[in-house]
Amino acid sequence: MATPDIANMPTADEAMATTTSQKTARDALSPTQAKANTPATPRNESPSSKSTFGRLRQHLSSPIRVNIFAEIELLILTFCTGIQDATTFPDYHCFASNQTGNTVMLAMAVILPEATHDLFVTANIGMSLGCFLLAGYITGQLSHIIGPRNRAWIVFCNFFQTGLVFIAAALQYIHGVHLDGSITVIIIGLLAFAAGSQVVLSRSLSMTEISTAMATAAWVDLLIDKRLLAVHNRPRTRRASFLTALVGGGFFGAYIYREVGSETAILMSAVGKLVVTIMFLFNGIEKPRVGESAV
Repeated sequence: MATPDIANMPTADEAMATTTSQKTARDALSPTQAKANTPATPRNESPSSKSTFGRLRQHLSSPIRVNIFAEIELLILTFCTGIQDATTFPDYHCFASNQTGNTVMLAMAVILPEATHDLFVTANIGMSLGCFLLAGYITGQLSHIIGPRNRAWIVFCNFFQTGLVFIAAALQYIHGVHLDGSITVIIIGLLAFAAGSQVVLSRSLSMTEISTAMATAAWVDLLIDKRLLAVHNRPRTRRASFLTALVGGGFFGAYIYREVGSETAILMSAVGKLVVTIMFLFNGIEKPRVGESAV
């Protein structure tokens, strides 16, 4: 068995001297050499900024939770719808969102063409109904692909709708109100497209009691509810709140229409929609149910 060569082993003093000289050599490096020996770190990427961006992206891609906050948002949109329909019917003899009335009047336009301009304008009705259906189709199909409650999608759609209503108000301010004409059908198309997209998004939140537009089904469902007078009845309360907001918006829109003008009423409707768009950024995140994936 080999034995270590004790004579050739360094003493404690020699080992300490070697360590000291190595440390002195490292300290003598120039700043440039020291920087070259330091591991490079990515520029402009601090952990705090990366985490903030990640949280923001996760928040925007998260599904919106359906709660009382979402109900308030839909009720504000309903109020804005009432304002719009209270102004579009006396101005253009058609509705921007109530397509039940437009459908009936379209049938009358085919059978009773002599009633045109006295009761309705066929081009206005056709533009409103067509743009409403087109917006519903596009928004609905894209919602299936993107996710109906995806926060970024809902915020984008509401922002887009708001922009359309602002443009319609601007066109009225610039060109005035006329019963027919190219500017008229453009304004009607903008308002109807915004309304159609809005109705589809409201249904994606699974609160069918608040459609933000059509009132006939809500009236019927409210009256036939067997728990109509119960203290705790959430669907009943939603329907009653929806009808109150729609009627209130109609009265408010009619008052603004009489006192100031329809362009101001539509502008106020656009402002209300913009407020809701911002509010959607602060909705809670819907947590996946037990047994469901978080996708």
